[in-house]
This record gives sequence, structure tokens and C-alpha cells, in this order.
Amino acid sequence: MLTIGELAAYTGVTVRTVRHYHAKGLLPEPGRDHSGYRRYDATAVVELIRIRTLAEAGVPLARVRELLRAGEEEFAAAVADIDRRLEAEIRERQRHRERIARLASGDRLALPREVVEHLDRLRALGIDERIVRAERDGWIPLALHAPERVPEWTARKRKQLGDPTLVGFYRTLSQALDRADDDPRLVELADRLAAYLTRMAAERGDDYVEDTGVDTTLAQLMDTLAFDTVPPARRLIELLRQRGWTGWTRLERVR
Repeated sequence: MLTIGELAAYTGVTVRTVRHYHAKGLLPEPGRDHSGYRRYDATAVVELIRIRTLAEAGVPLARVRELLRAGEEEFAAAVADIDRRLEAEIRERQRHRERIARLASGDRLALPREVVEHLDRLRALGIDERIVRAERDGWIPLALHAPERVPEWTARKRKQLGDPTLVGFYRTLSQALDRADDDPRLVELADRLAAYLTRMAAERGDDYVEDTGVDTTLAQLMDTLAFDTVPPARRLIELLRQRGWTGWTRLERVR
């Protein structure tokens, strides 16, 4: 036979909790021995463990009382329902954990995996973080607007980054970020980029260069984000226009 303190210690609760369950009518109070102490048997241990387990699972004490009085089938069905609820809560908490983990990972918070890989590739190539950030800011509305096309667009970007000439454009722009609008390197970059686009259009057609599938309004929004993050980009577009091309997100030949 156990004292109330021994019962509490054995079942992993406090004496105060045992008394609370007595007060709520969940655990019957045993009689006292000749010394005036309550003594608990094995049945009390089993009942207290059942009560504690249900309560810790989030079952209200009023419902616990009902379940303790239920038949075997009703009790088993109720436990199955509780288990399903707990499983759903675990999945939801796991999703919360994933979101919390992504908070520390910056780009991963709001972008698909393919886009994050593209941004990581830019960083690995030594592209200035401001340019990477401009691309990231543009991808956020793009992915929201047309998530089904993200794999296609990122595959196109991946192929483009395999071209050393295009990577060279990124690097030249990186070097020009802290330069004035009249920096000769921007002019040089515009010359090289226009020549590159013209050559690509001649080889593969204007549609290959211009076809991004991004509508005008969204392209303008993404351009604004890029210009705010990378101010020299605006001047670069002006220089490109003089050379027969325009646009940042969506390139177009000037007719």
C-alpha cells in the first residue's frame, strides 16, 4: 500500500495534483489506516496514470471523467480520436518547426527550392550580394504570380549561367555598383551586353531572347525592385536602349 506521497512520486505527479483529482471526482479517495493516513493500492496507480496520460494529451478534465466511466469500446474509440488529433497537431507543429528554421535561412523563407539554388549559384560565382538581393526580390512576386512556371524559368537561368559571357556581365555590373552613372565600365558593359543579345537573337531568334512569359505590369514591378536595389541598373537600361535593346526583367528589341 502506498502513501499519497509515494503514489504521486510513482506516477510522476505532485501530491497537490493527486488532491486536485480527488476534488474533481476523478480519483476516488481511499479510506485511512489506523494511523489516519490514506493508503493507495495498485488500482489507484493504474487510474492515476490513466488520468495523467489523458490530461497531458490535452483532454479536458470533464471529458476525462466521462472516459473513466465509459465502457471498453467507447474508451478505445475515444483514445483513437485523441490519437488522431495528436497526430494532426504533431504534423502542424512540424510545419511550424520548418517555418521557424527557414526564418534563419533568409531566401528560403519565401522562395521555392529552385530559386534558392539559383541564388546560391550566383553567390558561388562571386556576384555582389546586392545583385543577388535584387534578383531575390524580383523572384518573390514572380513565384507568387506564376508558381507553376518557376521550374521553367529557373532552368532557363541555370542554362544561362553556364555561359561565361553572361557571368562576366554579372561580374562587371558587380564592380560598377559603387560607381557613378558615367562610369565607362557601364558603357562598356552596355556595348558588350547589346552585342551579346543581338548575336543571340540572330542565332536563335528574337523570341528566344524576349520570351520570359512575364506580363508587362509584373515586369515593371520587378524592374522597380531591381533599380531600387541596384541603381546602376537603371543607367545600364538607358545605355542598352541606345544600342537597340530595352528592359531588365523582360528584354525587348527597340523597334
